[in-house]
Amino acid sequence: MDVNGKDLAVETTGEGPVVLLVHGLGGTSNFYQPQVAALAERFTVVRPDMEGSGRSPVTGTLSIQGFANDLAELIKQLDAGPVRVVGHSMATITVRLLAATRPEAVSHLALLGAVPAPLPEAGQQGQHDRAAKARAGEMPAIADAITANATSEVTRRDAPATAAFVRELVLRQDPEGYARSCEALAGAPDPGPVDPQLPLLLVTGADDGVGKPEVSESLAQAHGAATLDVLPGCGHWTALERPNDVTEHLLKFF
Repeated sequence: MDVNGKDLAVETTGEGPVVLLVHGLGGTSNFYQPQVAALAERFTVVRPDMEGSGRSPVTGTLSIQGFANDLAELIKQLDAGPVRVVGHSMATITVRLLAATRPEAVSHLALLGAVPAPLPEAGQQGQHDRAAKARAGEMPAIADAITANATSEVTRRDAPATAAFVRELVLRQDPEGYARSCEALAGAPDPGPVDPQLPLLLVTGADDGVGKPEVSESLAQAHGAATLDVLPGCGHWTALERPNDVTEHLLKFF
């Protein structure tokens, strides 16, 4: 699909009001595969691979603002009016920026594994270091580290296929697209507060060391009327590690 002159892979499933599912760094539209069937019974589920990820090639410098612009254009092309939007990890920053700058485009906002923006200085350097490793051909090592550090011990022990899928998502990324995505996260701006009138759902893992629970708790407190759930035994890859819980939350919220 042509979006702002970029060739983005976009999957559409179901009928009804639009739900836009946006993956994070190292993910693809398949991050949300466990939720699609249930959501598609009531909604039109739209899942893009963002530029530089999955099946969408990288064409230039990537940024959170650029990702938000692409989502706004995608919503415009869908002619769907305000839509229900879900973001994971890095995309929680993107969709918060979208909601802040294009409030007419977003009717509900759900954040899975919310991460801080801007990142602390050490986090920014970590993303630049990871970009350098990707360009040096170290994607297998990156995938191994993410699987070990960003999924919970419970997931790795009791659902090894889920941990393997996380590894495959990261390992199959285009190294240059992944590197530029890391740099986009390193340069992520503060998107500002979520409008207190916008319905807000936050779901994160108790064992999430990337989007730590206190980040979601702070966003919920600032909003004042958000729904927040911290899932025990869950790491950062929320929709894969606790698929049924995430699906139930989204259906109830929407």
